[in-house]
Amino acid sequence: MTTLLRTSALGGPAADGGLAAVPLARPPLPRLTRVELRKMLDTRAGFWLLLLVGLSAVAVVTLVLAAGEAADQTLPSLFGSCVEAVSLLLPVVGLLVVTSEWSQRTALSTFTLVPERGRVVAAKLLAGSALAAASVLVCLVAAAAGNLIEGGAWHLDTSHIAYGALYELIGMLGALALGLLLMHSALAIVTYFVAPTIVAAAAGIVPGLREPSEWFDQSQTMAPLADGAMAAGDWARLAVSAAIWVGVPLALGLLRLRRHEMK
Repeated sequence: MTTLLRTSALGGPAADGGLAAVPLARPPLPRLTRVELRKMLDTRAGFWLLLLVGLSAVAVVTLVLAAGEAADQTLPSLFGSCVEAVSLLLPVVGLLVVTSEWSQRTALSTFTLVPERGRVVAAKLLAGSALAAASVLVCLVAAAAGNLIEGGAWHLDTSHIAYGALYELIGMLGALALGLLLMHSALAIVTYFVAPTIVAAAAGIVPGLREPSEWFDQSQTMAPLADGAMAAGDWARLAVSAAIWVGVPLALGLLRLRRHEMK
């Protein structure tokens, strides 16, 4: 990116009115990430969604303590329940921060200020990842509060926390990728919730899909993450399903963005 300034040989304004190109430093990726994170937090929809995400974590802990079995009232089980509850709404925040560029017509200003479209997408992915990590801390606090009330043991493996973080991260990245591909808020939200449901239903109805669905049905491949019990074969199935639900939409979305005319 360059700008034209009147300069002389000594570095001051040019006496003859000549123009010289002076390169401007592009904004660093951390700054772009902070901007995208603020877009997730500062909008009215983002604020209420994040509030509901926090309330959902508190609500699920309260319900488990009030009506759950003793096996479900341990710290690892409470944490896993919070992670699953939070993952229902949190990805919508990331999805909206992408699709709102077109629904709110801010894409023109965004990509005019930062013409390198790939860097903007990278900033959105990093901001979504940061928000997913923050949601894990919320789940930990809610689960710890519930465990304190219940008086249970305080043992929680770090691997269980890592699995929960990966669970939230995959959901967030999948939503960002889908939003980038569809570029329409309502369509992206409906697709995000309906498509996995249709896939899971088809896998349960069609006998021939039951075994292959272990590799592409996210409700099956991601369940061990929330439970904190990943076996060796689970990682391969998770990688395949993540490639289908995150990698493919992201690649197609980047291709569409590259060819999309900003107007």
